[in-house]
Amino acid sequence: KTQSPNPIISINQNIKMKVISLIAALPVVAAFAPNSAISNTRAVTQLEAASIQFVKGLEEKVVPDIKLTRAKDGSSGIATFGFNSPNCFDASTAEMGEVTGMFLIDDEGEMSTTDVNAKFSNGKPQSIEATYVMKSPAEWDRFMRFMEKYSEDNGLGFNGAK
Repeated sequence: KTQSPNPIISINQNIKMKVISLIAALPVVAAFAPNSAISNTRAVTQLEAASIQFVKGLEEKVVPDIKLTRAKDGSSGIATFGFNSPNCFDASTAEMGEVTGMFLIDDEGEMSTTDVNAKFSNGKPQSIEATYVMKSPAEWDRFMRFMEKYSEDNGLGFNGAK
């Protein structure tokens, strides 16, 4: 008498494969389209965290709106950052120093721009707009690696052009 394969084992293996496939696909989706049902359990240390600073040593807590444009041939691009009520304007951080530029810092190093403009209302600073220009495909790729890390650390999502 021949013994038929155990259907329970076959079903369990099939479910395991589907779960593994789903888990393997999650990081790609979660990096640019955060899902509230998925919690980010990755522990971020100060050394590996991607951060934005206007004053060296003072991490900006306000998460910006970021607009990206890229040349059709991919040779250059521009990232425009908008920060409403950034903490670098807080009275408690005034002793840290003055705004000298925007510094994008991660485990690969630092990128920076001095194209930083403050907007005032009734003599008080309200927002900052900063522009970071990428002049080559390599600079674009480096910026996108930073943004992937920064978005993971700060729960940002990516919306493509419409």
